[in-house]
Amino acid sequence: MFLSVFDIFKVGVGPSSSHTMGPMVAGGRFLDALRASPFHPQSLRVHLHGSLAFTGKGHATDRATILGLAGFLPESYDHEAAEAALAENRATHLLVPEGLAALQFDPEHDLIFDYGAPLPGHANGMVIEARDAQGDVILRETYYSIGGGFVLTEAEHTAVDDRALSTPSAVPFPFRSAAEMLTMAHASGLSIAQMKWRNECRFRSEQEISDGLARVWQVMNDCLNRGLELDGELPGGLRVKRRAKAIHEALLAERGMNLAAPHTINDWISCYAMAVNEENAAGGQVVTAPTNGAAGVLPAVIRYWLDHVPGATSSRVGEFLLTAAAVGGIIKTNASISGAECGCQAEVGSAAAMAAAGLAAVLGGTPEQIENAAEIALEHHLGMTCDPVKGLVQVPCIERNGLGAIKAISAASLALRGDGTHFVPLDAAIETMRQTGRDMHEHYKETSLGGLAVNVPNC
Repeated sequence: MFLSVFDIFKVGVGPSSSHTMGPMVAGGRFLDALRASPFHPQSLRVHLHGSLAFTGKGHATDRATILGLAGFLPESYDHEAAEAALAENRATHLLVPEGLAALQFDPEHDLIFDYGAPLPGHANGMVIEARDAQGDVILRETYYSIGGGFVLTEAEHTAVDDRALSTPSAVPFPFRSAAEMLTMAHASGLSIAQMKWRNECRFRSEQEISDGLARVWQVMNDCLNRGLELDGELPGGLRVKRRAKAIHEALLAERGMNLAAPHTINDWISCYAMAVNEENAAGGQVVTAPTNGAAGVLPAVIRYWLDHVPGATSSRVGEFLLTAAAVGGIIKTNASISGAECGCQAEVGSAAAMAAAGLAAVLGGTPEQIENAAEIALEHHLGMTCDPVKGLVQVPCIERNGLGAIKAISAASLALRGDGTHFVPLDAAIETMRQTGRDMHEHYKETSLGGLAVNVPNC
């Protein structure tokens, strides 16, 4: 199953790709099904299960669900229009999506947070129902938000594993593992980014790919810059203050000082990542990389490279993104990028592996060195839990992106010091992450039932 660079990097809205973007997309898909239905719906009801229930309010799942059923989509999200739609729903208990009659939906009664056992397909599950004037269910669909803004119906989720294993991808370089990727790189004489580019050309023109990659980086960089310019408290009740602006201003003031410590570069890297994730926590526009909760790692590493590494040029950002997406696709295919499924190792760990691979590529690494960089970064995030305080994507998520970016850069640097030979293959680290996520207690998988979420006062 081919995953495009534009599947991995989606433009959307914070604070969570699985809890905010996913439910919004699911709502849109359900509206499409209603429009194609011969029945006449009068009302809607939504049941949220698993992690969507436990941390849904902190992750804005309630808002996202309402907006999705009102016709909003992450890639075209308009904040002012969204606020107006939410206010209208509060006043009238109606939703008026395009192409359908007004639908009754009172969030107090029709948006149900089910704290029982999760649905069998995935920790992020939701069921949407449409009812007729008599209250009978005329359409029901189960959706799974599997991380990174990806959404599958029950039927799609059941079929996807068999399809992924048995259906050949209609691309020239259909690698599904790091080992296959290295074999194909050697046989073709192409870089990882070049193979990924040729795969993308199967579905888009070269101009569309170039323009798409440029937009991805533009949105990432704009988000980062906004985060460096804004201060104040983040929403949600924890009273967490934005810190990126003050750190950035202090770093600028220290520039040129003869006695600056070398480790200060880590503050620049953390500052870049925190700027993105503060914007994400505030519900701003971000790019899944591969998720919203880990959206700061990759743009921080790119900005570090562009701003602090001699010889860096923005013309090679596309190469960075393509290489990172190749690694992200392998991780998603063979394990997970969902915190609700495998903990934060699947989010920040995957992001660090992707960023390490991208940086190693633009610094001249061989395919073996790039694979080694990704493996080092992922290996040293193994076992990391997802335990957001109060269910918000703030503590420990914001700082964790900064540390993930630093690890990514260190991993790339270490890999480039060698010849690509290493003990643990990337595929082994990915499989270990999958097994660790399977064995991890649900308290540590984005439910806020364990870890920091219960050991730090959050009110």
